[in-house]
Amino acid sequence: MGQNLISLDLNEAELAAIDAALSTLEEQLGGLIDLDAEQRRSLPKMGDKSEAFCRQTLNLLAQNPQLVPPGLGLDDARRDLAHLDVLRSRTNRLRQLVGRAEDSEIALGSDVMRAALEGYALLKLMGKGSGLETLRQDIGARFGRRVSRAKSPADAA
Repeated sequence: MGQNLISLDLNEAELAAIDAALSTLEEQLGGLIDLDAEQRRSLPKMGDKSEAFCRQTLNLLAQNPQLVPPGLGLDDARRDLAHLDVLRSRTNRLRQLVGRAEDSEIALGSDVMRAALEGYALLKLMGKGSGLETLRQDIGARFGRRVSRAKSPADAA
């Protein structure tokens, strides 16, 4: 029985608009950085619990400027926090969109896989004697079983 989890039909105009929107996003977000694995691993992270700590600390320091040494960079940290809030709301929207796009890719691939499996089963069943046997065997290589060779006495030693 056929499966059709998704029907997605994007025409050339829609694809062009999507590509233009992605180019605009890439251009407008040109200031974003790309950390390497070592940087990602070594940087202190601000998780949910530490975010409240950071916000409260920055607010208390701003309310008590006499405690803040000039080299602390409090103004920069407060700007970074404001930019984090602005970026995070957009990042959340992007994550949701990417999640839907990934789920749609999975669904499209599943629809294709299901149709191919059903078609392959039909070829196995009805393709004998119709000149399709060699072609069916070629595409059936995906299901090839690995033959484990029997251990020789030399292997056991």
